[in-house]
Amino acid sequence: MMAPASPNLRRRAYWQGHVAEIIAAMLLRLKGWQILARRWQSGQGEVDLIARRGRVVIFVEVKYRKTLAQGREAISETQWRRIEAAADIFMARQPALRHCSWRFDAICVTAFWRPHHFQDMRR
Repeated sequence: MMAPASPNLRRRAYWQGHVAEIIAAMLLRLKGWQILARRWQSGQGEVDLIARRGRVVIFVEVKYRKTLAQGREAISETQWRRIEAAADIFMARQPALRHCSWRFDAICVTAFWRPHHFQDMRR
Protein backbone atom coordinates (compact mmCIF):
# COMPACT_ATOMS: atom_id res chain seq x y z
CA MET A 1 0.00 0.00 0.00
CA MET A 2 1.29 3.46 -0.92
CA ALA A 3 1.62 6.15 1.73
CA PRO A 4 -0.69 9.14 1.25
CA ALA A 5 0.84 12.20 -0.35
CA SER A 6 1.98 14.88 2.02
CA PRO A 7 -0.09 18.09 2.29
CA ASN A 8 2.74 20.00 0.58
CA LEU A 9 2.73 17.64 -2.42
CA ARG A 10 -1.06 17.83 -2.70
CA ARG A 11 -0.96 21.62 -2.51
CA ARG A 12 1.75 21.77 -5.18
CA ALA A 13 -0.21 19.42 -7.46
CA TYR A 14 -3.34 21.52 -6.98
CA TRP A 15 -1.55 24.73 -7.99
CA GLN A 16 0.20 23.08 -10.93
CA GLY A 17 -3.18 21.86 -12.16
CA HIS A 18 -4.70 25.30 -11.66
CA VAL A 19 -1.90 27.00 -13.62
CA ALA A 20 -2.19 24.33 -16.34
CA GLU A 21 -5.90 25.16 -16.70
CA ILE A 22 -5.11 28.86 -17.03
CA ILE A 23 -2.51 28.10 -19.72
CA ALA A 24 -4.95 25.79 -21.52
CA ALA A 25 -7.65 28.47 -21.48
CA MET A 26 -5.20 31.04 -22.87
CA LEU A 27 -4.18 28.62 -25.65
CA LEU A 28 -7.79 28.07 -26.61
CA ARG A 29 -8.50 31.81 -26.64
CA LEU A 30 -5.50 32.35 -28.91
CA LYS A 31 -6.98 29.73 -31.25
CA GLY A 32 -10.26 31.66 -31.35
CA TRP A 33 -12.28 29.67 -28.80
CA GLN A 34 -14.64 31.37 -26.37
CA ILE A 35 -14.43 29.87 -22.88
CA LEU A 36 -17.97 29.05 -21.73
CA ALA A 37 -17.08 27.47 -18.38
CA ARG A 38 -14.14 26.49 -16.20
CA ARG A 39 -14.30 23.61 -13.75
CA TRP A 40 -17.95 22.99 -14.58
CA GLN A 41 -19.50 20.42 -12.24
CA SER A 42 -22.56 18.27 -12.42
CA GLY A 43 -23.60 15.35 -10.27
CA GLN A 44 -21.92 13.11 -12.85
CA GLY A 45 -18.49 14.69 -13.06
CA GLU A 46 -16.41 17.78 -13.71
CA VAL A 47 -15.18 19.28 -16.96
CA ASP A 48 -12.05 21.42 -16.73
CA LEU A 49 -12.88 23.69 -19.66
CA ILE A 50 -15.84 24.09 -21.97
CA ALA A 51 -15.29 26.24 -25.04
CA ARG A 52 -17.06 27.21 -28.23
CA ARG A 53 -15.89 28.32 -31.65
CA GLY A 54 -18.58 28.78 -34.26
CA ARG A 55 -20.87 25.76 -34.19
CA VAL A 56 -18.51 23.49 -32.23
CA VAL A 57 -18.40 23.04 -28.46
CA ILE A 58 -15.44 21.25 -26.87
CA PHE A 59 -15.19 19.63 -23.47
CA VAL A 60 -11.56 19.73 -22.42
CA GLU A 61 -9.68 17.70 -19.82
CA VAL A 62 -6.46 19.42 -18.74
CA LYS A 63 -3.48 17.52 -17.31
CA TYR A 64 -0.11 18.73 -16.10
CA ARG A 65 2.61 16.09 -16.33
CA LYS A 66 6.37 16.05 -16.85
CA THR A 67 6.10 14.33 -20.23
CA LEU A 68 3.55 14.25 -23.01
CA ALA A 69 3.17 10.47 -22.74
CA GLN A 70 2.38 10.74 -19.02
CA GLY A 71 -0.18 13.43 -19.76
CA ARG A 72 -2.03 11.36 -22.35
CA GLU A 73 -1.98 8.28 -20.16
CA ALA A 74 -3.28 10.20 -17.15
CA ILE A 75 -6.84 10.34 -18.49
CA SER A 76 -8.57 7.05 -17.73
CA GLU A 77 -11.55 5.54 -19.52
CA THR A 78 -13.60 6.04 -16.35
CA GLN A 79 -12.69 9.72 -16.32
CA TRP A 80 -13.75 10.12 -19.95
CA ARG A 81 -17.09 8.49 -19.16
CA ARG A 82 -17.66 10.98 -16.31
CA ILE A 83 -16.76 13.87 -18.62
CA GLU A 84 -19.17 12.55 -21.27
CA ALA A 85 -21.97 12.28 -18.69
CA ALA A 86 -21.30 15.83 -17.49
CA ALA A 87 -21.23 17.03 -21.12
CA ASP A 88 -24.66 15.47 -21.74
CA ILE A 89 -26.05 17.42 -18.79
CA PHE A 90 -24.34 20.67 -19.82
CA MET A 91 -25.68 20.49 -23.37
CA ALA A 92 -29.20 19.60 -22.17
CA ARG A 93 -29.16 22.77 -20.02
CA GLN A 94 -28.00 25.01 -22.87
CA PRO A 95 -30.79 25.25 -25.46
CA ALA A 96 -28.87 27.94 -27.36
CA LEU A 97 -26.16 25.35 -28.14
CA ARG A 98 -28.45 22.65 -29.53
CA HIS A 99 -27.40 23.44 -33.09
CA CYS A 100 -23.72 22.89 -32.19
CA SER A 101 -21.72 19.72 -32.60
CA TRP A 102 -19.44 18.75 -29.74
CA ARG A 103 -16.33 16.77 -29.05
CA PHE A 104 -13.89 15.83 -26.31
CA ASP A 105 -10.37 17.28 -26.33
CA ALA A 106 -7.41 17.10 -23.97
CA ILE A 107 -4.71 19.63 -23.27
CA CYS A 108 -1.54 18.28 -21.70
CA VAL A 109 0.78 20.86 -20.19
CA THR A 110 4.34 19.58 -19.92
CA ALA A 111 7.73 20.83 -18.80
CA PHE A 112 8.33 24.56 -19.13
CA TRP A 113 4.52 24.97 -19.10
CA ARG A 114 4.18 24.01 -22.75
CA PRO A 115 0.60 23.09 -23.76
CA HIS A 116 -0.27 20.35 -26.27
CA HIS A 117 -3.82 20.25 -27.64
CA PHE A 118 -5.26 16.87 -28.65
CA GLN A 119 -8.53 17.05 -30.55
CA ASP A 120 -11.39 14.58 -30.58
CA MET A 121 -9.97 12.11 -28.04
CA ARG A 122 -13.11 9.95 -27.94
CA ARG A 123 -13.09 8.55 -31.49
